[in-house]
Amino acid sequence: MALAFLTLALGGVAAWERALLRTGRSPRAIEIVASGPGLVAVLVLANGETVAVRALPGIGVTRHWVALSSGLLAGRSVLVTAGMLGPRAFRILRLWALWGRIPGMAAGQLPA
Repeated sequence: MALAFLTLALGGVAAWERALLRTGRSPRAIEIVASGPGLVAVLVLANGETVAVRALPGIGVTRHWVALSSGLLAGRSVLVTAGMLGPRAFRILRLWALWGRIPGMAAGQLPA
């Protein structure tokens, strides 16, 4: 009986934190900003903090999704699917994840 209760409680906590996005560390936005010689993606959290993220190599970037990871989120990743963003915004995120650049920006050029 105790094991069933603990399993139910753990499921409730996991749903509250991850599925319902109710904690202060829940992701709210992804921004691509200039940093030094290139561009960096940052994840804006519900409490206002920003965390630098990187694209996962290999199958982390496809035409259907972009998987982002950060060491500060305790091993958690963020999966952005094509339906979460408009077509143009998702294309920009995919190009940044694959090449580290965005459309309309030459290599070595900083955004205005």
